[in-house]
Amino acid sequence: MVDSVAHKVKAIIAEQAMLDPRDVALDATLESLGVDSLGLVEAVFAIEETFDVHVPFNANDPESKAFDISSVESIVKAVEALIAEAK
Repeated sequence: MVDSVAHKVKAIIAEQAMLDPRDVALDATLESLGVDSLGLVEAVFAIEETFDVHVPFNANDPESKAFDISSVESIVKAVEALIAEAK
């Protein structure tokens, strides 16, 4: 399941960055991938829809620690935690 979550999150981010998912490294930041604030919001919506979770993300406070967006890997870990909480 973990690989599946990472794969799906990378695909969502890649779509927003207009990249191939293979070009999305886990240590990459959204900024380094070219994902702007609108792309981030769209990625959050896609994550919620894909994984049937509620992402505690506030677009007015993107630095909030409720949902760590500092790297692709941190997003994957946050999504995995949300999935585990939902069970």
